[in-house]
Amino acid sequence: MIRILFVCHGNICRSPMAEFVMKDMVKRAGMADRFEIASAATSYEEIGNPVYPPARRELQKHGIGCAGHAARHMERVDYAYYDWLVGMEEVNLRNMRRICGGDPEDKIRLLLSFAGKRQDIDDPWYTGRFSEVYQQIVEGCGAMLEVLSARQ
Repeated sequence: MIRILFVCHGNICRSPMAEFVMKDMVKRAGMADRFEIASAATSYEEIGNPVYPPARRELQKHGIGCAGHAARHMERVDYAYYDWLVGMEEVNLRNMRRICGGDPEDKIRLLLSFAGKRQDIDDPWYTGRFSEVYQQIVEGCGAMLEVLSARQ
């Protein structure tokens, strides 16, 4: 079982989009039983909230549901549980390392690094670019799935 935790600031836009995109990808690839995928926030401000409506609409445009999501905070114990902790931007990575007390097993990664890019996925809460963010997430998740599939 490969356990992945996607992380962003509030867990209402980027990280749940990545969670549900990746769940859709592994399901379509017939590998859903080999993955456990979730998402979390580095902040407390949105805890308990559902996916932000414009993010939910973007997922729906592509036939991906996100019902039942409630934002949660990333905790130190997540580091031991998950194989991969994947942030959307450098600020997330810094906060994730702080929450986890470091990254001794090199599990914390930037999503687009799997696609060979050292590039942040900007927060659409501020930019309003939900379609662009969706495309970046698809690129990152697709590349991550290729990397993980090749390792098995």
